[in-house]
Amino acid sequence: MRCELWDAGRCRSCTWLGRPYAEQLRAKEEHARLLLAGHGDPVWLPPVASAEEGFRNKAKMAVGGTVEDPTLGILDAAYAGVDLRECPLYPDALRAALPVLAAFVTRAGLTPYDVAARTGELKNLLVTLSPDGRLMVRFVLRSTEAVPRLRKHLPALRAELPGLEVASVNLLPEHRAVLEGEQEISLTEQRTLRMHLDGVDLHLRPQSFFQTNTAVATELYRQARAWVDEAAPASVWDLYCGVGGFALHVAAPGRTVTGIEISAEAVESARTSAAEAGLTGVTFAAGDATAFAAAADRVPDLVVVNPPRRGIGAELAGVLERSDVRHVVYSSCNVVSLARDLEAMPSLRPTRARLLDMFPQTAHGELLVLLERVTPA
Repeated sequence: MRCELWDAGRCRSCTWLGRPYAEQLRAKEEHARLLLAGHGDPVWLPPVASAEEGFRNKAKMAVGGTVEDPTLGILDAAYAGVDLRECPLYPDALRAALPVLAAFVTRAGLTPYDVAARTGELKNLLVTLSPDGRLMVRFVLRSTEAVPRLRKHLPALRAELPGLEVASVNLLPEHRAVLEGEQEISLTEQRTLRMHLDGVDLHLRPQSFFQTNTAVATELYRQARAWVDEAAPASVWDLYCGVGGFALHVAAPGRTVTGIEISAEAVESARTSAAEAGLTGVTFAAGDATAFAAAADRVPDLVVVNPPRRGIGAELAGVLERSDVRHVVYSSCNVVSLARDLEAMPSLRPTRARLLDMFPQTAHGELLVLLERVTPA
């Protein structure tokens, strides 16, 4: 992939940009194989490659510059804005929306937040693109001061961006190095963005997590569904279920599926999707995955886990190790924490593994592993 921003020294986010893509895939799989060595001898399926560019469905843009000339991208070491609107990782439809949104910042008088001076209003602009070209736009503001102006100018923005379906304000009043705050204010009547993947509609709310790479996420869910269907469990838990991606894909007649997620927003999204699809055997609840599993009277036939980078942790791994669950499908974005979790689950051995390259041009990837319980000799 050729990137003028990289060539000009303006951005170094794609740390593997100089490596041929085939070499990137080999290195990621070799790293995963090395870390899983000693935990079993899984069958490695061919890795799922990504498009090298235009694959990101979400732009997380720090806003800098001035009202008259805002930048959308990152902040440098001196907290000055570096404009990345032309980043080749974004699809054309998403990239085309960014200049329109920059002009809207000027029109609505949204003063970019000055990190050094701790003044200004607009901190970040978060834009998500659905597979059918629809948009969700979130304005991360310091206060509600600009909300009336946003409402006033929103009709004009929607006229310029016909694909804009969901718009909201996220409030982040504190001076913190985080992307967003807890409070969300809807600006549009519609509050969810529909993400259609492989015959399943997922409803994405503003504060819900969704995989960055839509095409590879589709393959991730497809592979998980194939493994689950082969195991033919009557009952499934989907822990760290997010908006229900795994739970909704593995749902089947006669199979009960329970999704657990700490984010209430994500759970509402998942419930909306399940209800719309008419899935009566699928339920979702907001709560801590570890606490839920530890308090359960019995475990299901199969458990799906899709934890954050820290992994499932020793406590949940211990719960699964001591249980009689037969299969675990583990989706990991950090093979280091996966290997650590496997140490705590010696009775659950990897039998199949597949790398899915969710993050080209970086050292990161997604690894899907099927664990099966080893019967003592």
